[in-house]
Amino acid sequence: MPARLDARWLQIGAIGGLLLFGVLTRDFALSWQQVVLCFAGALAAQALWISALGLKDVGYLSAIVTGIGLSVLVRADTLWVHPVVAAIAITAKFVIRVRGKHVFNPANLGVMIAVLFVPGAWLSPGQWGSDMVAGLWFIALGITVTLSARRFDIAWAFLACFGALLIGRVVWLDQRWAVLLNQLSSGSLLLFTFFMITDPMTTPNDRRMRWLYAALVAVLAFTWQFVWYRNGGPVWALFLLSPLVPLLDWLVPGEKHRWRPVPAEQVSTEVPCAPSSVTPTVPSTA
Repeated sequence: MPARLDARWLQIGAIGGLLLFGVLTRDFALSWQQVVLCFAGALAAQALWISALGLKDVGYLSAIVTGIGLSVLVRADTLWVHPVVAAIAITAKFVIRVRGKHVFNPANLGVMIAVLFVPGAWLSPGQWGSDMVAGLWFIALGITVTLSARRFDIAWAFLACFGALLIGRVVWLDQRWAVLLNQLSSGSLLLFTFFMITDPMTTPNDRRMRWLYAALVAVLAFTWQFVWYRNGGPVWALFLLSPLVPLLDWLVPGEKHRWRPVPAEQVSTEVPCAPSSVTPTVPSTA
């Protein structure tokens, strides 16, 4: 990836293409009005908070990513659900913060708000089916995004733990291996793995803590889906365990991720040449 390219552009291109693919080929039961209103709600909330807080180094890419994610996962009987949920999710990003990081992934939080509090709204994780070809495309696009966002490790850690639990279940129940292949090639699982849990602003800063966090999410997701037999295990697990991230960051501190790489000339000015020198700070992005 070029040094100055924001990784969210790749994310928008990847999941935006997947949304278009799903609408055109998978019958998403999603109207264009809902998509437009979803984006309008997310962008309006982002603009309001940028203006209210006087932020200079915050753009609209995060709001666009959130709009795509909610369009992919949330279904509703009415037009007002998507914009309202999107606006609340973006607002939470600015309000619910610990040590400069927002706690919840906005798309994940928006899904939970819709499911828990909005009548006539539901989570639609199985809409992609189990087409292996589509699954391979998910992986290829996901690798591109997570590598550029430097969270490739947590994606594979989650997938390895969750896959190991699925293998154990197949062996324990003496099922055919085709069952495992069907579960692992689920588009919704791969979408979650490469585009939701990998959000660098809501995952632990330290790599070891990311691995631990991924394992905890995998165990809870498996329990939710295959022990309690409830829908949307990974999405629920991420929502319930997100408040652990500030604790993990406190236990093992690490370097906070920046969406926009610091320019080389600015990095050089940050190296103190004397004990009394002052290190300039770079505003963090939301």
